[in-house]
Amino acid sequence: MKVLLTGGGTGGHIYPAIAIGEELRNNYNDIEILFVGTQKGLESELVPKAGFDFKTITVSSFKRKLSFDNITTLKNLFIGLNEAKRIIKEFKPDLVVGTGGYVCGPMVLMAALKNIKTVIHEQNVVPGVTNKILSRFVDKIFVSYEASKNHFPNQNKIVLTGNPVRGEFSNINTLECKRKMKVKEDSLTILSFGGSRGAEKINKTMIELVKTFNDIKDITLIHITGKSHYEHAIDSLRKSDIKLSSNIRILPYVHNMPTVMGASDLVISRAGAITLAEITTVGIPSILVPSPNVVNNHQEYNARVLEKHGAAIVLLEKDLNSKNLLELILKLKNDKSKLRQMANSSLELTMKMAADNILKSIMSLCP
Repeated sequence: MKVLLTGGGTGGHIYPAIAIGEELRNNYNDIEILFVGTQKGLESELVPKAGFDFKTITVSSFKRKLSFDNITTLKNLFIGLNEAKRIIKEFKPDLVVGTGGYVCGPMVLMAALKNIKTVIHEQNVVPGVTNKILSRFVDKIFVSYEASKNHFPNQNKIVLTGNPVRGEFSNINTLECKRKMKVKEDSLTILSFGGSRGAEKINKTMIELVKTFNDIKDITLIHITGKSHYEHAIDSLRKSDIKLSSNIRILPYVHNMPTVMGASDLVISRAGAITLAEITTVGIPSILVPSPNVVNNHQEYNARVLEKHGAAIVLLEKDLNSKNLLELILKLKNDKSKLRQMANSSLELTMKMAADNILKSIMSLCP
């Protein structure tokens, strides 16, 4: 059996495809998998690292406002469709799986027009434009939230699966992760990040909090800036003449996120769907700062699901500052029972069988 996976741009689209690919690879010895993305996307780094064959097509996103850039985007779309057609002709997939991002459009559409079995996976409560369009052509629509069903017209195609996460996030041993990360068991370990590419407002706020937490023995802070923000963050600390003590770690990016997250007692992050799936799979309390710059405000919808179930506290970006965030952190630090309750609620929200649910649906299409 040959399966073509496609998705890209951010980790939120790439990691679900990798998780699905790993599930297929682990269950079928004779399967052949090809991942198609873009050369400039994060997938060009993450997919080969995960051990999958990788090819690229030319495609870019449309600007929502009137722009001359859309002329180039339209040109790239036709180029991408031709490249997708060529890849499908050469690879001859039995199934094409799209996990979001504009790169999915040409690949999934071309496969559907050629009567190849196609499925899409939507990670967020509110689906993106690409998946809304593709939903009319594909055989199955996998959704992660019950509320997502209301946004698709083809109810008979929908399967509620949850968000697939990589196997390393399951059955985490917290003490082992803390040992690997060399953090004290009795300290409150805080992990903060702004998504796979980082977030300027979260970076600025966390760098300000470094001044408060530096050399505090019962708090460990691990902050991931995103590669493009790292030098600016370090320069900011230098200008403030701050020398980091051993309880503070500022990193540009991590590839061992399961271990880092497993060692953490509290996460401060954006509310991308896959980030939340990873947080709930591990079972960690969180303070969520939804990005206000995403289509349909879908990150806030995602975050409110966790907040409603007592697993997270939502702090909107307009209210994010070092004073407000410090108050929340100290309040949770001093209320261990609240942290335990949030951790339990987080774990209850996970759908650990998401990849397996997707696998079963795929196999029903391609027995």
